[in-house]
Amino acid sequence: MPGRKKAAAIILAGGAGTRMGREKQYLSIAGRPMIERTVEAFASSGLFAEIVLALGPENLAEHGAEWAAKGVKTAPAGATRTGSLKNAFALVPQDAELVAVHDGARPLVKAELIKACLDKAAEYGAAVPGVPLKDTVKKVSADGLTYEGTPDRASLMAVQTPQCYRRQVLADILGKASDGKDYSDESQVLEQLGVKAAVVQSDYRNIKVTTPEDLIIAEAFMKEEKIPVNEKTVSTRAKVPVARAGFGYDIHRLVPGRPLIMGGIKIEHNKGLLGHSDGDVVLHAICDALLGSISAGEIGVFFPPTDLTIMGISSITIAEKTMEVLASRKARIINIDATIVAEEPKLKPHYENIRDSVAKIFGMDKGDVSIKAKSREGLGDIGHGEAIVCYAAASVVK
Repeated sequence: MPGRKKAAAIILAGGAGTRMGREKQYLSIAGRPMIERTVEAFASSGLFAEIVLALGPENLAEHGAEWAAKGVKTAPAGATRTGSLKNAFALVPQDAELVAVHDGARPLVKAELIKACLDKAAEYGAAVPGVPLKDTVKKVSADGLTYEGTPDRASLMAVQTPQCYRRQVLADILGKASDGKDYSDESQVLEQLGVKAAVVQSDYRNIKVTTPEDLIIAEAFMKEEKIPVNEKTVSTRAKVPVARAGFGYDIHRLVPGRPLIMGGIKIEHNKGLLGHSDGDVVLHAICDALLGSISAGEIGVFFPPTDLTIMGISSITIAEKTMEVLASRKARIINIDATIVAEEPKLKPHYENIRDSVAKIFGMDKGDVSIKAKSREGLGDIGHGEAIVCYAAASVVK
């Protein structure tokens, strides 16, 4: 970017999500965590040499290493927005001449708006995006019971982020900000410094996801944003994901001298399932159902029975590979329902252990896993205790 001043971005994602009713930064929007979409908007813009992300303690512990691997610095969130900003600003390189400060809960921000704010900040010292108010604004009495006046709407704007600053201006703001006071945005302090922020016209799609209703609106905006490219229409945002279902089936013969592994756990029995792997019919059927839900074939594609190097492989390894394939297709498991058909052993006493194991293997809530068993009433190979079958259905969002 010849001639452009070096810039850094600070993304504040340490809020508690009180109005959302839950912590919101990792809520899924169009199939991906909201904060990932927000960071991606800045990383893909090509405008920043450094990105610093302020996260709450739990998210920092869980995701800090992952962000570091992506080249994103992380800072601990403070008790207030200003505290978070101070912590993040301490990690901004000294040679960054411009700093953009953005809400982690604004995932729809566009590169054009970010660039316009940086350009205006370079010229004026500070720049704040905003949109004209749509509704009439009233001033309310101190007790909140009556209206006291109607400000002129034409002179008011609803401000957004990214709010961009020359580095020294932001440093002055943070130095002037009162300790312990929570500012809704850092530009509130500008008037005390005698700095007038430049107005940057934004758009109404750059919403802040604060309430459950905002989540619906954000997904609606992402559903079909398209631009013409060489007379073709190309989507610029991920479509809102849809639910998909898959079905799986597996059968293995029961033989003496083999451990009986089902759903990743060992069940005491005088026979076990014969197979190229450990013969876990439950995990095999579930994996086939999951792969089928995303049209990725079946486990034999990834673990051919002709490959002697994987003889005796644990089916947990097969499940881990299945999860990798799901992740590569950006699919998330919703629920799993498996039915085992066996004459022996009696499996009802093992339902909960198998559910626990399957939930852990696939990273799910146990409440989203169903395991049950049926007999063949003495009919056929299964009814004679010579084989076990498992049928599985699975649904994902992709």
